Amino acid sequence: MTITPITLHQPRRLAVGAGTIGEVGPWAADAASVLVIATPITAGFADRLEVTGRITVFDAIAGEPDIATLDAALDAARQSRPDLIVGLGGGSVLDVAKLVAVLWDSEQTLADVAGPNRVSGRRTPLAQVATTAGTGSEAGIRSLITDPGKGSKIAVESPHMIADFAVLDPELTYSVPPAVTAATGVDAMAHCVEAFTNRRAHPMIDGFARMGFRLVGKYLARAVKDGADTKAREGLMLASYYGGICLGPVNTAAGHAIAYPLGTRLRLPHGLANAVIFPHVLAFNQPVAADKTAEVAEALGLGESLSAAALLGAACDFCRSLGIEMSLAAHGAKADDLPLYADEAHANRRLMANNPIDMSVEDVLGVYKAAF
Repeated sequence: MTITPITLHQPRRLAVGAGTIGEVGPWAADAASVLVIATPITAGFADRLEVTGRITVFDAIAGEPDIATLDAALDAARQSRPDLIVGLGGGSVLDVAKLVAVLWDSEQTLADVAGPNRVSGRRTPLAQVATTAGTGSEAGIRSLITDPGKGSKIAVESPHMIADFAVLDPELTYSVPPAVTAATGVDAMAHCVEAFTNRRAHPMIDGFARMGFRLVGKYLARAVKDGADTKAREGLMLASYYGGICLGPVNTAAGHAIAYPLGTRLRLPHGLANAVIFPHVLAFNQPVAADKTAEVAEALGLGESLSAAALLGAACDFCRSLGIEMSLAAHGAKADDLPLYADEAHANRRLMANNPIDMSVEDVLGVYKAAF
């Protein structure tokens, strides 16, 4: 077996643990102007950064960011001319922060940098402070922005978007509600599992993936039950970070491709969309990834030597036990719309091509129907 060469990008500096948000200020002591990108909720953590420079807060990010949101953030940066950009929030916030860091003082536009390795290279220093445990965006080189006109996501990928400093402070996640904790936790796990069972799977990335999904199996239920369980919260932040590392060289596969139309069309939060789809793709891929799927099942406490049907049932029960509503109909999906979702998901070759089994449009539609 030949092992494909890979390149791994990670933040230059990583701080993990309660109170580590306060390390940003001393690290950025020379920054006279700081732009903090946040949501109206996470903006409340800005004073904990301990930065001494002039702070401008852009907090107009709600839900999945689109082109207009990015343009507004770029305008804020051009007015404040920051020496440092801090992403302070979940994956949507961190994705916007990456793009602002490389675009606000550049001749390039979003259209110029869409796709892999098209960012020119000049950029403002970037600190990424995660406030959820889900996307692992603080670890990664990708950013996703919704194009409302096309109803799809624009993916930008560049090593120039990697954080100079990433912070995983579990205290910032105490107030995340149980439902969001559950959905984002399953999303973090899905990043790990989809990379682990991927056509492009790699032994080194498998190591990060295993650490990630085992941490979710150990700590997700605990964090849903008690939001202030520091050890559980920290475990999930690490799982999310490991998932973010998996996304770089290997990426996700059919699960995320099938989840995306649920975000762009149904407006389901990204983590929730992935949680609804995850069990179905796990079971679908089992025939060609039996050993790895068995590892995942064991780590999540689903059982041993499971048939595809038993695996699907156990994985759905795992998600339901966390309080996740697993029916697309309950989330507002209409049966007549499922073929459109299937066409859009199947057309996402960037991710679909990674799946260990080729999926037809009918296969994808079958997943939606089973989840309906």
